[in-house]
Amino acid sequence: MLKIIVAFDGLHFSEGAMRMATWLQGRMPVMITGVFISPVDYRELLGYSGMGMGAPVFTMPVNDDDKMVESTMAKFRNYCEEHQIEYVTHKDTNLFALAELIRETRFADCLIISSELFYENIDKEQPNEYLKRTLHESECPVLLVPENFLEPRSVILSYDGKASSVFAIKQFAYLFPECCNMGAMLFHAEGNDLPEKERIHELAARHYDPLSIEHLNHEDARELKNWLTQNHHAILVTGAFGRSEVSSLFKKSYVTDIIRAHKIPVFVAHK
Repeated sequence: MLKIIVAFDGLHFSEGAMRMATWLQGRMPVMITGVFISPVDYRELLGYSGMGMGAPVFTMPVNDDDKMVESTMAKFRNYCEEHQIEYVTHKDTNLFALAELIRETRFADCLIISSELFYENIDKEQPNEYLKRTLHESECPVLLVPENFLEPRSVILSYDGKASSVFAIKQFAYLFPECCNMGAMLFHAEGNDLPEKERIHELAARHYDPLSIEHLNHEDARELKNWLTQNHHAILVTGAFGRSEVSSLFKKSYVTDIIRAHKIPVFVAHK
């Protein structure tokens, strides 16, 4: 049985994240841990920020935070009971919200988070700085989920020959083997040749069935993004955000664009 965290900041209850948790629960045994954190990370106000944010922060009295979190927790409990999902709740509402969430990820198999709503009161343009930091520092894979998505029917594997992309392909297969028989397409969109073609085929074909391998000759990131977002019934698997790969995912503009398009779930794993 997997332990999957679904994270909520105090202001937002994510229907999309819960739908994904329910979809996974229908395919494998899981326990959902609802982690509820404050609607603001107050390290910003105390001058301890390492996030480099320049935008003004929307704040509210701390005593109001607890009421908002309790309301979100009640929605979570009702949802889980209605859908017969095993669950527990963790309420982490001290001043350092993101640090608490990162600590929780050390003891989980996967984190599910809304790619649209996570701290959108701070910055509506996703991935915002709060989401970026969570992706950088999470100690388990992260599944970014739009609020509205179609049920996945295939897996799209992003591969560039680097260790991080191979690691993500393996992590998804290890965590969600019941999702690897839907059919998968491994694509490569950099350079002219598929790096280590025989080796990646030997590995991926052991886990994903059926598997196809494609080299995409798109002219720019926009065309690649359009191609990916047309595959609405899919999950994109990508590797980045390792501690030695600061902001590497955002250098791959097509992945940033996929997150911002809010069309398909994106699975991110790093060592």
